Amino acid sequence: MFSVHLSDIPRTISFRTGLMFLALFGCSFLALFGYLYWQTAVYLKAEADTALHRQVDNRSLQAPELRAQEIRKHARQDVEGRLPHSLYSADGELIAGAIDVLPAFKELDTPDQFIWNKPDGNHRPIRFMVHRLENGQLLLVAQDMHDIHEFDELLVRAMISGGVTLLLVGLIGSVLLGHFARRRLDTLSRSIEAIVEGDLNRRLPIRGNHDDIDRIAIVVNTMLDELQRLMSEVKGVCDDIAHDLRTPLTRLIAGLERAQRRSDSEQDYPAVIDAAMVEAKGLLLTFRALLRISEIEASARRGDFAVIDLNAIAADAVEFFEPLAEERNIILSFAPAATPAMLSGDAQLLFDAACNLLDNAIKFSPDGSRVHVEVLTTSGSIGLRISDNGPGIAEGEREAVLRRLYRSEASRHTPGNGLGLSMVSAVARLHDMRLSIHDALPGCRVDLLGQARLPG
Repeated sequence: MFSVHLSDIPRTISFRTGLMFLALFGCSFLALFGYLYWQTAVYLKAEADTALHRQVDNRSLQAPELRAQEIRKHARQDVEGRLPHSLYSADGELIAGAIDVLPAFKELDTPDQFIWNKPDGNHRPIRFMVHRLENGQLLLVAQDMHDIHEFDELLVRAMISGGVTLLLVGLIGSVLLGHFARRRLDTLSRSIEAIVEGDLNRRLPIRGNHDDIDRIAIVVNTMLDELQRLMSEVKGVCDDIAHDLRTPLTRLIAGLERAQRRSDSEQDYPAVIDAAMVEAKGLLLTFRALLRISEIEASARRGDFAVIDLNAIAADAVEFFEPLAEERNIILSFAPAATPAMLSGDAQLLFDAACNLLDNAIKFSPDGSRVHVEVLTTSGSIGLRISDNGPGIAEGEREAVLRRLYRSEASRHTPGNGLGLSMVSAVARLHDMRLSIHDALPGCRVDLLGQARLPG
């Protein structure tokens, strides 16, 4: 369904980013080369001028007769005219040297340039300087600049060829980046389309290099895990509502039908109404619990977070359930943390969660058994652990019991609506804590653990 076309590549962010860096690198390349070219040209010109001044000084120190002889000898030796010297009269007539005509110049003792038409027909760029001697004669010293000009041209050609190479490599690199980015986005798009079409187990592929796309894919996969969990809970809730709420509704309707069908006396109606009210209140409590769980999962109470001590909350919960434990001859022990167990959270919600866990532990423990409550503060973690000696929870049901209204067959005939652990799980997610169920050998151990932290 997806294929990478050249027309699609320019629209990718990677291609445009590659072009942007190509432009930035190209500008940096031009600036660096321009600086090097300018520095090289200035250096070579300064070296040539320095050489001209040195030659003028050397010729100026010579005697007039010797100077003329040396210039004629130099002209015979310098066949190629690399360093031509000439001597002219005060009127500009040639006395000795290779350059017949005194070139036009701006000022004495100031380097200048001209094109020398040599007798062999070659045209050479010459940098020269004219100096007036003590006898009035004019001394010209010069240097052929052809090699320096060729070096300048070589630098310019290198800049052009390097710039073209940089442009080609940059464009090819940008196209490849756009191509690979497009292929990866196509893979993500296929995964998303499969998810949209109903494959909720599908996840976005992750390379493991932790780049930007990987980070987005991880966040999206986490979101999909949460959505799948919520959809599974919704389906489970619908199934459990149909299964568990059907019984009290059936009893309610059956009681009312019996009262109507048997035409009981008015003295019997209060008992029928009381029974119906008990069933209706039970249903109302169930729906209230469902609404509270929804409120917790929507983080509606996160604004009530404050710094609390989990030791105090656990102690209050243990004190609240001590009468019930004593009534059933259950030993309820409590081990607070040695240090303050401070965390950021909602005290009422955490108290309700602790009460639900204690209620389950006492409810499913046999008379004369033991329930132990412990506050944990280890390795940066803080939490609550509740252990009992009851029948425990089968490993295959430890995830299912966290669903709303789910009740195992072993607990289906005990009082309750199957929402206690669902509420605890919602509170745990709200506080970024982890709820886990383990074997206590014998019995069940429930851990509610999170990171110790303060708000802000």
